[in-house]
Amino acid sequence: MKRSPVVHRLLALFAAGWLLFDFPLLQLWAQRPWLVFALWAVLIGLLAWTMESDEG
Repeated sequence: MKRSPVVHRLLALFAAGWLLFDFPLLQLWAQRPWLVFALWAVLIGLLAWTMESDEG
């Protein structure tokens, strides 16, 4: 079964979010709390942009 490109993008964003907010890297970001929120906002923005795109 062939998946649409949107599914591949969502899986890639899920993996990126998991890696960015996993314990070892989150420990690095914890020194700068504004960076955690900036990365979180970027991830949410990318998810919204992917879901609202008309390619599908």
